[in-house]
Amino acid sequence: MRRFLACLAAVLAIAVGAAPGARAQDLLVAMDAGQTNHLRAYGVVYWALTADLEVEWLLNYRGGAFLLPLDGEVEARLREAGVSYERLSGAQTASVLGSVEDPANNQATIRLEKAPRVAVYAPTQSLPWDDAVLMALEYAKIPYEKIYDDDVLDGRLADFDWLHLHHEDFTGQFGKFYQFRNQPWYQQQKAGAEADAARRGYDKVSGLKLSVAAGIRGWVEKGGFMFAMCSGTDTFDLALAAHATDIVPAEYDGDGVAPNATGALDYSQTLAFTGFTPSLNPYEYEHSDIDAGAPPPEMRTAALDFFTLYDFRAKTDPVPTMLTQNHVASVKGFLGQATIFARDRIKPSVTILAEAPGRNAVKYLTGTLGQGTFTFYAGHDPEDYQHFVGDPATDLDLYRSSPGYRLILNNVLFPAARK
Repeated sequence: MRRFLACLAAVLAIAVGAAPGARAQDLLVAMDAGQTNHLRAYGVVYWALTADLEVEWLLNYRGGAFLLPLDGEVEARLREAGVSYERLSGAQTASVLGSVEDPANNQATIRLEKAPRVAVYAPTQSLPWDDAVLMALEYAKIPYEKIYDDDVLDGRLADFDWLHLHHEDFTGQFGKFYQFRNQPWYQQQKAGAEADAARRGYDKVSGLKLSVAAGIRGWVEKGGFMFAMCSGTDTFDLALAAHATDIVPAEYDGDGVAPNATGALDYSQTLAFTGFTPSLNPYEYEHSDIDAGAPPPEMRTAALDFFTLYDFRAKTDPVPTMLTQNHVASVKGFLGQATIFARDRIKPSVTILAEAPGRNAVKYLTGTLGQGTFTFYAGHDPEDYQHFVGDPATDLDLYRSSPGYRLILNNVLFPAARK
């Protein structure tokens, strides 16, 4: 409807010579380098969707701009959030849409239809690290609900459209933080997980976590949108691949690794990765060779470590284009328990969204399973290069235009475009 009205307004403006003074009817939230608060722009767009307002995402136009109707509440929220915007007349809107839809331009218009119901899979226990997605949602003021193992096993995922996997270890090895085994938070985490497993009828935490991972996988297959970072990426596939064996050392669950554990892995059950080998050393922080690891020492600074976003055809590949919208093409790297994915461990069916030049490694990827979509983003915090246990949370008001955090929020809005 907006396109029709905009085109009609343009015709009328030209006919009566009123274009220069035409009354504004739309708001353009540009997302290029001139935007004053990229992250909170996503929150205002999300709110507009909850208010049943029409929103269009202009892919590759001014950094992935948003077009909203002129509405007093929207405008007030943009001002309150510190988000810059422009008023457009009908003729100006028609010109913008005409440019975006021109076959000669690598741009596209995507209608966002409804606000996705957002869930974050996260424990209730307070742990000595933060989560980038939780911080992004809270800073952008996008509402979400925390869920955990009982919710997944009891079928509550059906209440949500989008799910983020908090910094989690689905293999039942408690993050492989064995070095912290004498710390109260680690002991509390381990005891709580073991009690939860026993209450649900599982002998070990790995059994509980496998059922949870399988439940999430089934939800994705039925049409869910899943997003994960850091250890929530590789350990998810590790748990699924190890469904018929035991890869957990005795230090974590009291019994040993199964004979031929690696040979018994079933890669047909995984989402993104294949052919990987788990680390069976309980003292090694790494979970498997899915993670290509930190850059070599000569590159291991925030100034030298970066990854490059792929450029997709907006009109024919709208999904990866939405997920890579940004105001820069290169984004600074950041470490994590899963820092970056080895290219030769990624399934051919997966779409690579960003890679680290010269390292044969992938930072950001997406794929489909059945009717749903999964997206994995390696690393822990886009604005904290080497986040340590116990470090303070990042103040996103200092990074309100963070390209790395924009990739997270692209994912939150992505389900709104589902037809």
